[in-house]
Amino acid sequence: MNNSRPIDVLEKARGKKVIVRLKNGSDITGMLQAFDLHLNIWLENTEETKNGNVTKLGSAIVRGDTIVLISPE
Repeated sequence: MNNSRPIDVLEKARGKKVIVRLKNGSDITGMLQAFDLHLNIWLENTEETKNGNVTKLGSAIVRGDTIVLISPE
């Protein structure tokens, strides 16, 4: 059984593509660059998908209190 903490999973995902679901229903995908203990995250090469529409965002910082889930791709 793996006893990793959730923050350890994020640390292993640094530099890899992640999917972030937000409270407003949109999904953001991008390369995880950094995060803090409040789960504010910095993503590069970011795209937002909402209602089937995809918008390229480039660099983005996502506030932790807007995040529902983060999943390594």
